[in-house]
Amino acid sequence: MLRDITLGQYYQADSVIHRLDPRVKLGSTILFIISLFVFDGVAGYFVAAIFLMLVINLSKVPFKFMVKGMKAIVFLLLITVVFNLFLTPGEPLVTIWKLKITKEGLKLAVLLAIRLSFLIIGSSIMTLTTTPNQLTDGLEKMLHPLNRIKVPVHEIAMMMSIALRFIPILMEETDKIMKAQLARCADFDSGNIIKKAKGLVPLLVPLFISAFRRANDLAMAMEARCYRGGEHRTKMKPLRYARRDFIAYAVVLCYLVIGVAAGQMGSFLFALVGITGGALI
Repeated sequence: MLRDITLGQYYQADSVIHRLDPRVKLGSTILFIISLFVFDGVAGYFVAAIFLMLVINLSKVPFKFMVKGMKAIVFLLLITVVFNLFLTPGEPLVTIWKLKITKEGLKLAVLLAIRLSFLIIGSSIMTLTTTPNQLTDGLEKMLHPLNRIKVPVHEIAMMMSIALRFIPILMEETDKIMKAQLARCADFDSGNIIKKAKGLVPLLVPLFISAFRRANDLAMAMEARCYRGGEHRTKMKPLRYARRDFIAYAVVLCYLVIGVAAGQMGSFLFALVGITGGALI
């Protein structure tokens, strides 16, 4: 289960997406996430699905590898779907005891499940095709204007980079500790919620100790190398936009325009069909 988490991992490949400027991938990911909340109706999500499939194909990252990362959010996805199915008021479709599945709840649950799945996959593409160092440089470059108002941009970017870098390391450490505790007859699955929570203590205590030890070692290593923040620091490989980056920006803008237009067109056709059907009745 822990090895199925792909967030923060980098998949080595030679693709157009890998060669893009990290600022393009960061900005495009943010715009894609915003589009999932802006698009209205099935037509908009259909356009988002086609765009996502195109990007996955260009990235040369196996689709199975990306889907593997979805296993970590299955429980959250199920909770979201169930709550929207039974707690959304509207026209009832199915009644189970005192609970009702409404037409509006079914529609909202499906759309939210699709939205959450697309959000996770879209974010995974960015981390799978961009190294932590590239993400740090791209984020720092994008937030550079905030330096004028004394915002520590370099430190913020460095913290995010370290957090992303430590996700797979901590997941691997958790897996090792869990296997070691299972070899000592630890039980993480049986019993009620309270017993399961108590059973996690032998896992969480060494994990926190290991995390603090790693953080202390990293801090000492940075101090030994005279790290003093981002002031007067230069880049060995400064970021520069290439032709493919401008093409990528144009493709993302076209996707947004087509998605919004498709959503509005779908809503118009749906309303037109409803009016026509009402008139015939």
